[in-house]
Amino acid sequence: MGQFTTLTSADGFSFPAYVAQPAGQPRGAVVVLQEIFGVNSHIRAVADRYAAAGYLAVAPSTFERVKPGVELGYADADMGAGFELKTAVDALPGEGVMPDIQAAIAHAAQAGGGKVGIVGFCWGGLLSWRAACALKGLSAAVVYYGGGITAEDEIARQPQCPVLAHFGDQDHWIPMEGIEAFKKAHSEVEVHVYAANHGFNCDQRGSYNEAAAALARERSLAFFARQLA
Repeated sequence: MGQFTTLTSADGFSFPAYVAQPAGQPRGAVVVLQEIFGVNSHIRAVADRYAAAGYLAVAPSTFERVKPGVELGYADADMGAGFELKTAVDALPGEGVMPDIQAAIAHAAQAGGGKVGIVGFCWGGLLSWRAACALKGLSAAVVYYGGGITAEDEIARQPQCPVLAHFGDQDHWIPMEGIEAFKKAHSEVEVHVYAANHGFNCDQRGSYNEAAAALARERSLAFFARQLA
């Protein structure tokens, strides 16, 4: 359904993004932020599903500044490689990868012709939260089990658009006390907690939870329908 295109950041850096087009006139656009495994088949499938729901979907490669062409699976070795790449991106100077996400938002706005939302998973969930708090042009943000989002410096951020957040109560990366602290600090954020583990949305992972994934998707689509109309 989609294909890769090249986007250019404000500093002149060029990077690939997977773009999935809806069948008719877009009802808006959604930027899809990857996990630590690259814009792999799962993330492309997520983008395709948003396109099938009527949105122009843009999934930028947020690893490109440290390593081009990353597409990992979900084995232990992939996990280690992805974490190293994520750490390298976190160590980038200045705003790091955020200008690339801003470029993806701008492309989504231009190509979609309407409002833009953003959705991210795991590390991408954290980046989605940061984008909601710091970047321009967003009308909504959805965060799936954002790794690190319950750290004090992340909780201290203030979103500039409506935010929906999904968490799992069995997620050892994001304990419930952190989720409760996030909820207490951000009553304006719509938070849902599922009987599920980290990565419950990904049908390529052992932690996949079909019921939780379906409900979270239903809530996300309803949220975008409200905010991007």
